Amino acid sequence: MPRLVIVAYRPKPGHEPVLIAEVRDHVHLLRSEGLATDRPATVMRAKDGAIIEVFEWASPAAIEEAHANPRVQAMWARFAAVSDIVPLNTLFESADLFAEFEPVDLHLAPIIQPDPEHRAE
Repeated sequence: MPRLVIVAYRPKPGHEPVLIAEVRDHVHLLRSEGLATDRPATVMRAKDGAIIEVFEWASPAAIEEAHANPRVQAMWARFAAVSDIVPLNTLFESADLFAEFEPVDLHLAPIIQPDPEHRAE
């Protein structure tokens, strides 16, 4: 069963452009490895500059598989070099019943999913 996740990345000083580039490629890489679904990702910016990403893992097994995938691990290392992952409740907007964020348009082009036998289920 797919799993929706919300993650917040706080860019390190001067690194927002690189973080945005990594976020743009993030779900594409996960999809190419059969780890994320084709549900469109949503990316937004908090008032403090944190970048929030919502995407869908293919399954709980896909999440586990990502932790052993060299391409995913290399990508996550690049994320760590330019940002800190922060809890959602540290965002100012999380105190509101209807949290509002600035949309970030990454021009995410759809990619073709791998064959079902190559997907983590």
